[in-house]
This record gives sequence, C-alpha cells and structure tokens, in this order.
Amino acid sequence: MISKPLSGPAAIAALPRDRMIAEFSLWSADLVNFEGDLKRIEPYVDLHHIDVADGHFAPSFLFFPDLVARIARRTAKPIHVHLMVDAEIVEAQTRQFIEAGADMISVHAENREAGLRAVRLARELGAEAGVALRLETPVETVRPFVSEVAFVTLLGTAIGVKGQSLSDKACDRLGAARAILREAGREAAVVLAADGGIRHETVPLLRAAGAETVVLGSLAFGDKDLAGRIGWLHGLKVAA
Repeated sequence: MISKPLSGPAAIAALPRDRMIAEFSLWSADLVNFEGDLKRIEPYVDLHHIDVADGHFAPSFLFFPDLVARIARRTAKPIHVHLMVDAEIVEAQTRQFIEAGADMISVHAENREAGLRAVRLARELGAEAGVALRLETPVETVRPFVSEVAFVTLLGTAIGVKGQSLSDKACDRLGAARAILREAGREAAVVLAADGGIRHETVPLLRAAGAETVVLGSLAFGDKDLAGRIGWLHGLKVAA
C-alpha cells in the first residue's frame, strides 16, 4: 500500500495552477494490465480521473467502488471520481466512492437539488467536490454550484461514449463558464476542466479557451513518449 502525502480537499488544493494539470482517465488504461499502467503513469499524473456510469444517465456501465479502493492503495496521487449517474442514486454513490478512497467527487449539474446535496455530503465526508455538465445542457446550469465546488468540468462530446470528435461549441462553452466563475468571484478558486474529444489538435484550442486541465485518455496512454507528451501539455498557454 502506498501512503498519500495529502488527501481530500488538501490534495485538490495542492494541484498546480501555473501549468496545465495532467488528469488521466483510467477508462483508457489497459484493463487487463491495470497495475502496470498505474505504475507507468505515476511519475506524470497529477490527478486520476475515474468515470462512473449507471447505464441510464450515461449509456455505459463504469466503474465500481471496489476498483477505486484497490487503485487508492496503489497510488500517491489524488483520485477524481466523475459520477455520471441519475439523481436518485447520486448521494448514495457519493458516499460509496468517498469511502472507497476518492479525494474528489464530481456530480452532474443536471442532478439539480440532489446534486447540490451530494456536493455538500462530499465535503461533510472529508472529500472535495466538483460539478460536471453535459454538452447539451446550458452552461448557466452550473451557476448554483460554483460557490461550493473546486472543479467545473464541461463535456465536449456526448456523455459516456469514447472516441468522439470535439464539438464546435466546446471552446465557447468554456469561455461562458469562465465568465460565470469570474462574476461569482471564484475564477482563482475553481479549476476549469474539459472532458471528451481530447486530441493533439484540440488540446491547444481548449487550453487557449481557458481549460486548466483536460481529461487525457488515449492521447496519453497511447503515447510511447509519455514524458514528452506531458512536457508538451505543461507548456501550453491560455490565450491572453
């Protein structure tokens, strides 16, 4: 078992803000060689991203608390669990994944009041909270959450389906979210994240639009020169 130097809100607060955060989606790991991939990325990852989907709110079935518990014992890096689940189960899932070792739980703004209760529950249980938003949902929907979260994650593709191209609306939506954070006085406190459609040619566009992290899948796991890829990521700048 590997001990973490920081966990929960302290681990999230310690993430770098002077460069892009390297957030790795474990959905793109080799699922029959999971531990090997964890060891490979450990020197480069700032934040592990684990998707959870219920087959209803999102079309996939992903991942489960026992797996998160095993991952948590094998990494010193914080774990971000993204709950793509219906409002009826979001609070129960928040508790289960925090008990399994998640440092941050992101719930969907589409969960409305249940999502807000889950955000507050996450913090009561000693974890950090974030909010995520589907591509088709107006960006304004995050507004009730911004005073209570550390991350805002905008999906740039349809939810829960791998391999899609980035929507033409994604960069403008990041700008709209940034404006909401600025208006609320939370721009410096909240990390703005982009998830979906992450490619070599789209990451610079997302970064220029204000993304502070992108959820890396095959772009990282499929790169034989991972050190070079992460160096490239760190060097990308926000547009002036």
